[in-house]
Amino acid sequence: MNAAVLHAFEKDPQFEQFPEPTAADDNEAIVQVLAAALKPVDRQIASGSHYASPRKLPVVCGIDGVGCFEDGTRVYFGGPRPPYGAMAQRTVVSRQRCFPLPQEIDNVTAAAVMNPGVSAWLTLAQRAKLVRGETVLILGATGVTGKLAVQIAKLLGAARVVAAGRNQQVLNTLQEFGADAIIRIDRPGQDLKDAFASQAGESGFDVIIDYLWGAPIEALLAAITRKEFAAVKSEIRLVQVGESAGAAISLLAAVLRSAPLTVMGTAGIPSPDVLMDACQQVLIRAARGELRIDVERVPLDQVESAWQRDGHGRRIVLIP
Repeated sequence: MNAAVLHAFEKDPQFEQFPEPTAADDNEAIVQVLAAALKPVDRQIASGSHYASPRKLPVVCGIDGVGCFEDGTRVYFGGPRPPYGAMAQRTVVSRQRCFPLPQEIDNVTAAAVMNPGVSAWLTLAQRAKLVRGETVLILGATGVTGKLAVQIAKLLGAARVVAAGRNQQVLNTLQEFGADAIIRIDRPGQDLKDAFASQAGESGFDVIIDYLWGAPIEALLAAITRKEFAAVKSEIRLVQVGESAGAAISLLAAVLRSAPLTVMGTAGIPSPDVLMDACQQVLIRAARGELRIDVERVPLDQVESAWQRDGHGRRIVLIP
């Protein structure tokens, strides 16, 4: 069968033939792949730098996708059994990791929206515990997941959503997705600090979702650091998700002592019930058009040229 095959961590995957998968038992299913999204985590895993990177090569790339069983049932699937992956004509997956799709959603949209949509939903609803009427700041809002986070924050009842990112062209579109204000982060440190302080205002941010880390988060923390003793009005919940602007920061102790700040990570995979609810919410909202995602369809045989391409806020979806 045709597949995107990884032979070495220092090289991009190649489009070539790979052995057909077989199910080990009745708990596994052979899935005919219809669409598989190319995501940053796929690239990270293939680079060897991710904790889930394979220990043995070669493997087929791709951690999730949309496909169908032999009886024609369409499913979203995740976590194919190594060495098989989603970027192939066929793969093998535990039946427990396959979720039926509503008729209203097409293959490409489902493949594109599920991974980032579920991630953003869980981050806002489960980790940040967003409460209706709160103010949310999305750092990295011009990326695919960030754009979905803007929309999901509004769906969950945020009164105000501030979107921060680098790409001015994408930033200019985010008000259509629910953003109430935008901040361009590729500006000098003091200017960025002042912009964060201005948008925080007197009431401040209740929830901060950070896909960037690095210099932008340092400017934000400087902006929310208090210079005087003051009564605490409400807690600021900062959820750290990604590190596209840097893997490390310099954190002054005064930030944690002066601001009512709680910093947390995404905390891995939630319970099956919570995960299933998030999957259903994202699928239903996407089917209704309440969650929108920009996609670029690419034939699987062009995976080598697509691998390093920046989607600029769009999700590349490979079609076998």
